[in-house]
Amino acid sequence: MRVIGLMSGTSYDGIEAAAAEFDLSGDTLRMRTLGRLSHPYPDRLRAQIAAALPPAATSTEAICVLDTGVGQAFAEAGVRALAELCDGRADLVVSHGQTMHHWVEAGVVRGTLQLGQPAWIAEATGLPVVADLRSRDVAAGGQGAPLVALFDALLLGGLPGLPAALNLGGIANITVVAPDADPLAFDTGPANALLDAAARHFSGGTEEYDRDGRGAAAGQVDPVLLRRLLDEPYYRLPGPKSTGKELFHLPYLLAALADAPTPDPQDVLATLTRLTAVTVAEACRDHGVTRLIVSGGGARNPTLMREIAEELPGVDLSSSDDMGVASDAKEALAFALLGYLTVHGLPGALPSGTGARHASVLGSITPGRQPLRLPAPVDTAPRRLLIAGRPAVPPVAG
Repeated sequence: MRVIGLMSGTSYDGIEAAAAEFDLSGDTLRMRTLGRLSHPYPDRLRAQIAAALPPAATSTEAICVLDTGVGQAFAEAGVRALAELCDGRADLVVSHGQTMHHWVEAGVVRGTLQLGQPAWIAEATGLPVVADLRSRDVAAGGQGAPLVALFDALLLGGLPGLPAALNLGGIANITVVAPDADPLAFDTGPANALLDAAARHFSGGTEEYDRDGRGAAAGQVDPVLLRRLLDEPYYRLPGPKSTGKELFHLPYLLAALADAPTPDPQDVLATLTRLTAVTVAEACRDHGVTRLIVSGGGARNPTLMREIAEELPGVDLSSSDDMGVASDAKEALAFALLGYLTVHGLPGALPSGTGARHASVLGSITPGRQPLRLPAPVDTAPRRLLIAGRPAVPPVAG
């Protein structure tokens, strides 16, 4: 089955599209990647998203406008992926949508909202669309995040030592794949969320992020501000746990700066970079990680990667590219896999990664132009991942 995955993360800078062919034989999943592309959001849509994100007040009108606008942008990305990556032939589109709110109270996720009406994608591509993949896990008592855990477990399972996958998006999340144990996954805290907020704030909106980590590299870590930031109770919660920009946003940073004034913007960037490195490293040490495979936009920040390496001496750091999965495409491929599992009647969430009462088949399906014909249900979930051109790995634990 040829599947297109569409993903936009908490940095909301655009849509990553990736396509792959999946084939499940017994407990072995074979994946042949077909490529990836980036589809930027129009400036006006990015501004509308930013204006509606927490802690801003919004309206049902604004949410309706965003649901349509994001859906149309995802539809454009889907059309491009179909033509440019799939030669016009695909069976399914899987859309993560744009997360606008992740409702957490006392560590319990009460609801989650991803916008991007899938009807626009189905209409534009003519293909069935799997969307709203997080809500079913939340309904089963889970965090609804991180949903990349199953993909990570298949990718890392059987590696020597104690490997983990780290994704550095707006929020950093980690999946720990210990031998003879169920995978554990959780959000460690901010990766780029506060860095991006600081870059926009101090540049007056002319810079969207700390390009190549140059601002942080030119600054000095402020120990008082770092201690203030590390006082955040979230870091002391046990996993599974999840967070988002409902917590880590510009007013959050400005409140910390009011308590620990740091006049030099470059020092703020340096301190925020160290915050991400310290919280990631603490999570790795807590679980005895010996190898860390990194993906996401933050993996392209040499200052952040250097800080993480310094915090984790003796831990082997590498990119998911080395595993045969392009760093920028990993999340889109992970959601493509989740949609593939959904249409085959297989669960896509790991209870050990989200804290749900049980594993669930995820998402809802919007038909394409043709009558909806789902594949025959499959009884055996994948336990091995074979990426075209790479050797098979042994079964994952569990």
